[in-house]
Formats: sequence, C-alpha cells, structure tokens
Amino acid sequence: MNTQTHQDTVPSTPAELGRLAEDLAAEHLQKQGIVMLSRNWRCEFGELDFVGYQDGGVVVCEVKARSGEEFGTPAEAITDAKARRLRRLANAWLSVHHIGWVPVRFDLVSVLWPKSGPVRLHHLREVL
Repeated sequence: MNTQTHQDTVPSTPAELGRLAEDLAAEHLQKQGIVMLSRNWRCEFGELDFVGYQDGGVVVCEVKARSGEEFGTPAEAITDAKARRLRRLANAWLSVHHIGWVPVRFDLVSVLWPKSGPVRLHHLREVL
C-alpha cells in the first residue's frame, strides 16, 4: 500500500527523521486496523519499532526511513542479518509477554521523506 502525504515538518537530523517516520508509520498501521501493543520495545537483542495485533496474530513492523534514495530505498536496508535479528526480537517479545504460539506477521513500512515534495509511505506485508 502506497500513500503520499504532505508534512509541514522537515526533519533536521537522522534521529528526528526516524522518530517522525515511526510516528507516521504507527498512525498508518492503526488506521489499517492494527491494534498497537508495543512501540520502540527494547531488549538485549535490539529494538522492535512496532508490535501490534490483527486478525488473531501478532504483527511485527520494522520502520525504515530515508530522506533520499541515493543510498538505496528504505526497503533495501532489510538485510539477512536484520531479518534474523527481527525474528529473534519477536521471539523475545512473545516470551516476555507470556504469549504462547500465535501467528506472527512481519511487515515493513518504508518512509521516503525528501527535503521538498510529498512524503511517501509504503507498507509491505509479510516481508519475512
């Protein structure tokens, strides 16, 4: 699913870009009917950007943001190592929250936030 939006704020640092992109992604995911369970959940293995619940299963969503495509698209930042880390983090999240076996879906929201022009958000379901 692709959406475009005009945002008044232009991120000035990579950290601000990440935070604003995660805010935009969380809003989008909730509009898609995903109930937010955790956001920016951390453990010794790293961080999950967004964990939600939809259709009887857990949705783990990675948010990737870029201000331009000169270093590749946000989706290209999901490497094999990142995929393994996301699976490990999801297992840790399920364990910490005492959740037994449930289906887990891994989504990606990529946000391209150029210095001018519309912000482009792309939601890919079941990327892993």
